[in-house]
Amino acid sequence: MPPNAVKTIKDLIFWQYAKLISKSAGFGINERAFQMSKFKELQEGKIILSTNIREWIKEHENPNECIYCGIKQNLTIEHILPTSRGGPNTSDNTVWICKSCNSKKGDKGLYEYFGLENKDKIPRIAEGKYLKLLYKIHEEKGSLDYNLEDIKQNFCAGCILKERCKKEGTEGKLTVWCLEGCLK
Repeated sequence: MPPNAVKTIKDLIFWQYAKLISKSAGFGINERAFQMSKFKELQEGKIILSTNIREWIKEHENPNECIYCGIKQNLTIEHILPTSRGGPNTSDNTVWICKSCNSKKGDKGLYEYFGLENKDKIPRIAEGKYLKLLYKIHEEKGSLDYNLEDIKQNFCAGCILKERCKKEGTEGKLTVWCLEGCLK
């Protein structure tokens, strides 16, 4: 669960991004003080979500391999946010993965596919792109500043992950599923 300072959709995106920054800086996901400082800098606009060029460069460090499992054969383009859920058909929403991983992921969002227990094991390239995409989508929906009560009122009833939240015991809590469960 995110810390108490995370109160809105925007905060949750920034918190997840701060954890990516921490991993990229070599601190890992357990360095809360560093993550919190990056989170605050994102909130205050002192730093911003990186450009997609950074992800493009990272993708080309290990070309021709599945971003999820590392296999180097039977690769296909994968939409991180499926087009069936409103994801755009752009390079900002795609990564190379093997056909096996693509089949397993299907039409799930990235956090739904990895699950809450593995949300911090998502490859940096995929999650970085995904968070920027989710930010843009929530900005367009006008939901970036939604707090938990707003989310409950506006998203929970129609959430595609509602049953999974009940099963996992996260119903009524702010989780990464709140970022994607409201999408088509």
